[in-house]
Amino acid sequence: MRYIIGTRGSALALAQSEQVRTLLQNTYPQHSFTLQIIATKGDLQQHVALDQMDAKGIFVKEIEEALLAGKIHMAVHSLKDMPTQLPKGLCFTKTLLREDARDVFISRTKTTFHELGPQAKIGTGSKRRKVQLMKLRPDISVVGIRGNVDTRLRKMEEQQLDGIVLAAAGLKRLQVQGISYEYFPYTSMIPACGQGALAIEVKEQDATLLTMINALANTHIDQEIQIERTFLQAIDGGCHTPVGAHCKITEKEIVFDALYGNEDCSKMCDLHWRRPLTDAQQLPFEAAKYLIKAVQSHE
Repeated sequence: MRYIIGTRGSALALAQSEQVRTLLQNTYPQHSFTLQIIATKGDLQQHVALDQMDAKGIFVKEIEEALLAGKIHMAVHSLKDMPTQLPKGLCFTKTLLREDARDVFISRTKTTFHELGPQAKIGTGSKRRKVQLMKLRPDISVVGIRGNVDTRLRKMEEQQLDGIVLAAAGLKRLQVQGISYEYFPYTSMIPACGQGALAIEVKEQDATLLTMINALANTHIDQEIQIERTFLQAIDGGCHTPVGAHCKITEKEIVFDALYGNEDCSKMCDLHWRRPLTDAQQLPFEAAKYLIKAVQSHE
């Protein structure tokens, strides 16, 4: 059987999809797995800020349409870009792969984040990162930038920004060389829900493919992802509001960090919980309820 994997055409998307393709090809050598590039609205409108786009799923709609039409058999996405509600007839497999979920600071002048001078200019296209940067350093200025990793690095130089914030996962998957970066701890820069994880989307009725892929799942990582995604769905977050979460399940407890803010970024609240393993099911709902109430009480 020849399976076609749909993917965006950026270097990062191709690196991620190739990682999945290689895993599947090595596990199921009796089949063939090939990549097919599909352009999305988010790729074609790089000049428009994410929060000005008119819909969730701006990086996936065209790929999902190809999947539903039977032009491809599966699609690989960055899970953090995926809306919580999928089109009818589509579903995610269990999670196979997750890279480091942290955000990193890249300095143009090799200065650490906390050594930056007042009014330093930091580039990011994310409201989630913006509100946290302003909480950590209210004396700096946040500048909106978009584009792939290379584009953002170039814009940092061209616009003489003091630094930019990127996801560690992208830098690692692209094997970017010659750049030093500083990791933000999860407690001070909470990542996007599902950051670093790859989502594989298939048709619900494709039982054979679901069985093949789910057999390779990392159950531990998949449970952490489910908690983060359930929180995102409960809080109804997307590109227009700052929202993030990170879950780590240890042998003894669940460590859960989350944030939520209003659309204009004037209010933001976060939480850092440690809960018993028995709280896994209700934790994301309790966290969403707590943060919504906290933000509303500040308005």
